[in-house]
Amino acid sequence: MTKHREVKAALLGATGAVGQRYINMLPKHPYLHLEVLMGGESAGKKYGQAVHWLFPDAMDSAMAEKVVKQARPESAKGCDIVFSALPSEVAAEVESKFAEAGFIVVSEASAHRMDSDVPLMIPEINAEHLRLLETQKRKRGWKGAIATTPNCTGTGLSMVLKPLIDEYQAEKAIVTTMQALSGAGFPGVPSLSIQENVIPYIKNEEEKVAAEAKKILGTFKDGVIKPSPIEMGISCNRVAVIDGHMETLYAEFGMDISPEDAERTLARFRGEPQTLKLPTAPDQPIIVRRENDRPQPRLDRMAGSVPGMSVVVGRVRNGIDARSLQLTLLSHNTIRGAAGTAILTAELMEREGYLE
Repeated sequence: MTKHREVKAALLGATGAVGQRYINMLPKHPYLHLEVLMGGESAGKKYGQAVHWLFPDAMDSAMAEKVVKQARPESAKGCDIVFSALPSEVAAEVESKFAEAGFIVVSEASAHRMDSDVPLMIPEINAEHLRLLETQKRKRGWKGAIATTPNCTGTGLSMVLKPLIDEYQAEKAIVTTMQALSGAGFPGVPSLSIQENVIPYIKNEEEKVAAEAKKILGTFKDGVIKPSPIEMGISCNRVAVIDGHMETLYAEFGMDISPEDAERTLARFRGEPQTLKLPTAPDQPIIVRRENDRPQPRLDRMAGSVPGMSVVVGRVRNGIDARSLQLTLLSHNTIRGAAGTAILTAELMEREGYLE
């Protein structure tokens, strides 16, 4: 068994919906220890008193007693890594200060995702993109660096597209999303807007999903990422589901593709986290269901050996011809689409020596 060094972590934006997911996940981690919680209005209060807890299972008692600190680099002294669940409007400045002060930051926010020297990580897809961190430090003169994780909708989509591009040269993707309420944070969408309703617009979401997926699926060469050339059309909808982003994908290819071959390719997909047996890596990152009516958010969002970290795919079938494919995919937006991928990225960083 590989021996890991103990990693001390801090968390920015600890009381928000995604911040709470870290609090929910990290106390069980074998070597990532959440030492410092940071916030704005909650600073100075015990976490248990400052937060409106959103999960049915009880908060870790040690976390409840931690006093939330001000979101300043000195608050995280002694930590090896800083997770950021800050809103994007404040993340750009705050995260840069932490990186400049020497911290490795793994951010959920969109503020730095498309910076040319910042890796946008899904470790199963683009582990080699972490090499951008050295370029970033050199270019910006920072002691630390920032890595980001993608938009929660783009995460599941990118994972499904990766093996289809590599194996069958997928050329075009048309996607319709049905996105859960928790993707809007807390308190999120007003109840009278979403009850008995579907909202066919999420501000800036369609543009973000397409641009981020192309970067994630791009190739790293000579210190830069060349985006994937795949053509994408995205339509985003908010639906009355608490957790779990469902998407329909119509893909076109440069060769014939059978549903059976596609299912086998998706089911056997593995990445560097599975090879390294990282703690938050599911044994099977993509699970294929063959029932006519799966996946479903309520039944499948917590699928996998690490609950919520697998993408579930179903209804795989040809489209208008033998060079097209249709399928439905589901991913847990606050686990695989947020905190889980950030934790997995930190595990990969630890294994690859970026936290030393």
